[in-house]
Amino acid sequence: MAEVVAKVGVRKEGGYLYFVDKQGDVSRAKMARGRKGAKKGKPEKVAKVGVKKASGYLYFIDKNGHIARAKMARGGR
Repeated sequence: MAEVVAKVGVRKEGGYLYFVDKQGDVSRAKMARGRKGAKKGKPEKVAKVGVKKASGYLYFIDKNGHIARAKMARGGR
């Protein structure tokens, strides 16, 4: 269903949200976990990749730490 776009191999740490930022790099931000008054962590770059994003796809970090993409479901039925 999903296809690997770039093999990065990022090791994920607990308590962080990993995502593909606007520049196509892998970044992470500290998760608040629902605590009141939790400070927002400024996202930090983990790996500089520079993936060019195509519209209509959702980009994410898969379980192996690679950047993958899946076609977005649009329009309901």
